[in-house]
Amino acid sequence: MRILHSDNLMIRRYGHTKVATGRKLFNGMIRNNWKVYEFSERDIAKFEAPLGIKPLGIRAANRRFIETFDNFKPDVCIIGHSDLLTNKTLQSVKKLSPSTPIIYRNVDPLWRERNVKMIHHRKEVVDAIFVTTAGEPLKQFKTSNNIVGYIPNPTDPGVETFDNSKKTEFTHDLLYCGKGSQSDDRYQLLVELHADLKNELRFDTYGIYGHPPIFGQSYDDALSSSKMALNLNRFEDWPWYSSARISQLMGNGLLTFVWDKGDMRQFFNDEHVVFFQDSASLKKQIRNFHNDDARRQTVAGQGRKFYHEEFSGQKVASYMVETTLNLPYSHDYLWKDAVYQ
Repeated sequence: MRILHSDNLMIRRYGHTKVATGRKLFNGMIRNNWKVYEFSERDIAKFEAPLGIKPLGIRAANRRFIETFDNFKPDVCIIGHSDLLTNKTLQSVKKLSPSTPIIYRNVDPLWRERNVKMIHHRKEVVDAIFVTTAGEPLKQFKTSNNIVGYIPNPTDPGVETFDNSKKTEFTHDLLYCGKGSQSDDRYQLLVELHADLKNELRFDTYGIYGHPPIFGQSYDDALSSSKMALNLNRFEDWPWYSSARISQLMGNGLLTFVWDKGDMRQFFNDEHVVFFQDSASLKKQIRNFHNDDARRQTVAGQGRKFYHEEFSGQKVASYMVETTLNLPYSHDYLWKDAVYQ
């Protein structure tokens, strides 16, 4: 299988990168023994532009994508965060090889209007769309010529390399990382937790509540030194939706607290994560697990094992390609019925 994979590889960040879904999917494709060529349109635009002024290189980046497609001749083309690639460019490569399907995957939330507009923009020129939200919200992107489905946030053993379930010494007892504002569902909850838990455990937040976000090695350091963590989305109760944070927390063996919303119990149970219904139940659970390290290690360890087994980048990549090409499924994917075609 020959795959042309376009995504933001963040080459220009020189190692100070955010955790990228595309990197985990690329690793999964390689683990599938596929031949994969990567294309980073934002980096190409920067490198091709006069004086390195990225907007001046957008046209060249689109031209280079067509050139790359023609040279590599992929069996499947997968497009991730590649907003600089125009629909006209995708139509051009379809003319070069009408039998090569184009898959568009999107891991941003559907409450973000700009993101919904982008998916609508792509739906007429791609053969399949995969989004990290399930259910009725997906139907708006269906056309007579495409497949629309759900995918979970993938993990990868080469990215989520820690196993905090085996540790007992930490710098942080509880961690939250994620950008946000005071209008988010999670903001007031974080304010309350800081006020009520400040004298009981070491609780740190980054990217919200007055603290700057962290990336690269600083983020890895925070993950590796944290016992427990909060998986809080800006808005809850969207079917099966979570930010990619959940893969980073569970995949690294942090005990993960999850809102009992959005039908996440269809994937996880109390042996994998800690569900909570409101702030009172969350604080009670935090205190219980903070004072019972053996139980914390058991649940965090089972959660890590389950996430790596069921939501690996290898499986997610296989699912997208098999669904698009109408191939028999090579795995019993937990989310396999969340597709419209």
